[in-house]
Amino acid sequence: MGTNEGMWNASSSGTGIRKRLGALDRRLFRSVADAHLPGFDHVLPRLSRAADNSLLWAAVAGGLALTGRRRMRRAATRGLLAISLASPVVNLLGKQAFARARPSIVDFPLARLGKIPSSHSFPSGHSASAAAFATAVALEAPARVAVPVAVAAGAVCFSRVYTGVHYPGDVLAGTALGVTAALVTKRLWPGQTVIGEARGATTAPLHDLDPEGEGVVAVVNNGAGRDPCTAAAVRKALPRAEVVETEPGEDLMERLKDAAKRARVLAVAGGDGTMNCGAQAAMEHGVPLLPVPAGTFDHFARTLGIETIEEAAAAYRSGQVVAVDVGEIAGRVFLNTASIGIYPFVVDRREEWENKIGKWPALVLAMADVLMHERRPLELVVDGVRRRVWLLFAGNCAYESRGVAPTRRNRLEDGVLDIRMLTAAGRLPRLRAMLSTIGGGAGVSRHYTQWRADTLRVAAPGDPRGEIRLARDGETFTAPGPVVLSKRPRTLLVFRPST
Repeated sequence: MGTNEGMWNASSSGTGIRKRLGALDRRLFRSVADAHLPGFDHVLPRLSRAADNSLLWAAVAGGLALTGRRRMRRAATRGLLAISLASPVVNLLGKQAFARARPSIVDFPLARLGKIPSSHSFPSGHSASAAAFATAVALEAPARVAVPVAVAAGAVCFSRVYTGVHYPGDVLAGTALGVTAALVTKRLWPGQTVIGEARGATTAPLHDLDPEGEGVVAVVNNGAGRDPCTAAAVRKALPRAEVVETEPGEDLMERLKDAAKRARVLAVAGGDGTMNCGAQAAMEHGVPLLPVPAGTFDHFARTLGIETIEEAAAAYRSGQVVAVDVGEIAGRVFLNTASIGIYPFVVDRREEWENKIGKWPALVLAMADVLMHERRPLELVVDGVRRRVWLLFAGNCAYESRGVAPTRRNRLEDGVLDIRMLTAAGRLPRLRAMLSTIGGGAGVSRHYTQWRADTLRVAAPGDPRGEIRLARDGETFTAPGPVVLSKRPRTLLVFRPST
């Protein structure tokens, strides 16, 4: 058999398979679309219309966010991110590439949606969005939330065939793309550290603590709180503790040091920036720190396994104390991360606007502002090597995920700084820097480097005053160069829940 004949036979075979699949697809469509399921003629068309433009999933995401629970907010955010990835792939690429016609009015005269949409049929955008959202929610939320969302998503997918606007093959392809988009979000936005699994160096437990909180001095930063009732909740959880409330404009560091002088246990309620100051005061006065989560992110408290004020009180009563590392940048302590470059400027812009429009909208505007306005990479000397740097990140202990914005770490006492750097080659544009950040997370960017060390020295020869703008755990400040980043291994004693 000649080459041309073999190619013809292979082509004919492929065409035959496509025809058979198409015929099967149409038969399945007729079987579903011709069915008359009790009550479904009223419910499924309404459900299908509710999912137009992903409005149904936006409403579910809003409901999850309004619960105030961190896992629910993460589930909502991941779900919307997955839809934002799936939707353009389906509608701008998939439908245009395949250009499959919708089921015609001849094939399905009932047209339960009223009219057939004008866009192409393959793949199904509604199914892609539904599967993307449901899969993303399942990656974050408990089963009691994920299962109802998955059932709703399955109903939307089924409704697209039952109402006569998609073939089953369209729905299957859209579902596959949606699931893939949700899984891709794990690369772009890695999952959080599993609560409570980050390891610290175990020390002798404290057995003679008063369960009502006698000897505890709790400093509550009302300026950082997500809940105006934090101080009252601390008093309820530890009724014999001394509670000190600080307001915006007060010298938080001085209040913390004063509290640490007379405390057997220093409890600190606030965000990660507040916790940094508390850690410094606790180390100076040799007392253990009780982290009380009351900020926006509470990365450090959550890494220890503490999500609520009640869990903080339970950790105190357990008496379990561990020794953990702290990082230091320009003489100031950090518990999670420190950075130089674009990020400190984003934080500065966010702080300018967050009191007016809220922290999350302010963060989005701040990122847009940094991208739109002229911002060049910093001219830095990093450990003696001159570099043009977009972002330099240092983590307190090793983080598991790649990229310049990692989120996972499994130890708090490994003695190292986790250093990640995004540099500019030539005149790397700001938008390209952002794409390189994502590429760094995937391990494919040539501008991204990563290593571990116990010290790092950074100078700014390009600044006439030699100053460097820095961020540590979301708080910014300016320090004269050169700046030294270092580790203080196992120097902070903190409470964590009993395991």
